[in-house]
Amino acid sequence: MPISKVLMIDDEPYIRRIGELCLRGVGKWDVVLASSGAEGIETAVREQPDAILLDMMMPGMDGKATLVELRSRPETAKIPVVFMTAKVLQHEVQLYLSLGAVGVIAKPFDPMTLSSELARFVEGPTT
Repeated sequence: MPISKVLMIDDEPYIRRIGELCLRGVGKWDVVLASSGAEGIETAVREQPDAILLDMMMPGMDGKATLVELRSRPETAKIPVVFMTAKVLQHEVQLYLSLGAVGVIAKPFDPMTLSSELARFVEGPTT
């Protein structure tokens, strides 16, 4: 499925800003932002993005809890979610995938490849 709109959920304002600039500028996608898991769930229901970039470590509702809630709602259950996290050891990545994420992008991310990494997980490899 081609991406046209991305929701980025991250508690760090500068990460959201850099991500937004990259996804709009390089990916040419519409971008909506949320600063917490709860806000991200509300935004996902309202905006129906084609993909969600989700920070793993956030205060309150962390990425795992946010993903579980997204998957439990019919209106967000099928939206592809890609985690962004500094915790990318093999067993950690396997846990994230077992929770229902379609991929994991390591933080800090490369601003120039963020869009292509997200597209690879959501749209599949380019031919």
